[in-house]
Amino acid sequence: MKQKSNQKGFTLWFTGLSGAGKTTIAQKVEHILRDRGLKVESLDGDVVRTNLSKGLGFSKEDRDINIKRIGFVCNLLTRNGVIAIASAISPYREIRDHNRRLIGNFVEVYVKCSLETCIKRDVKGLYKKALAGEIKNYTGVSDPYEEPLNPEIIIDTDKKTATECVANVLNKLEELGCLEDLAHDEADTQQAEGEVYTKEEEKKIKQRLRDLGYI
Repeated sequence: MKQKSNQKGFTLWFTGLSGAGKTTIAQKVEHILRDRGLKVESLDGDVVRTNLSKGLGFSKEDRDINIKRIGFVCNLLTRNGVIAIASAISPYREIRDHNRRLIGNFVEVYVKCSLETCIKRDVKGLYKKALAGEIKNYTGVSDPYEEPLNPEIIIDTDKKTATECVANVLNKLEELGCLEDLAHDEADTQQAEGEVYTKEEEKKIKQRLRDLGYI
């Protein structure tokens, strides 16, 4: 399908515990938006760690850097008229808010799910290892998850099917006016404090986005 040339860019940020259903819902939303002819790019937390954040650990500092890096790329995409979909645990409220200030057009989706259900869904057994003390700094067990205070969207995957959750997200995006065919606002986004990439790294990322046709 032909992509829309006057698309409005924004970031759709999925946050929640491991196993809550972030990636599943995000992928379904991405496919639907692509079918509508919209430019969409997805950044999954696990994939980003393998590529953009290779070498980072799971200390609070490293987690903060990882989430800021995802936010940096989302900001580039958003201001160039792309819908950026981020799916990451992003456990700390302060860093999510940092990305909200950086990006501006930011829609936070809290994928709500009880810890008990997340543990049941954990086919890799990571929660079991964390509860046994074999894994340190595991979100929801030995490291905190700070729930969003005022997310634009809440989907409760304990109580609703994936199809229902996807419908809730799309309906809210329509309600917020995110999917209207409006000319992209090219106003500069205020630079947030703290660099997460060197100038050379920024140049490479921007060139990659140009190669992909997003800039």
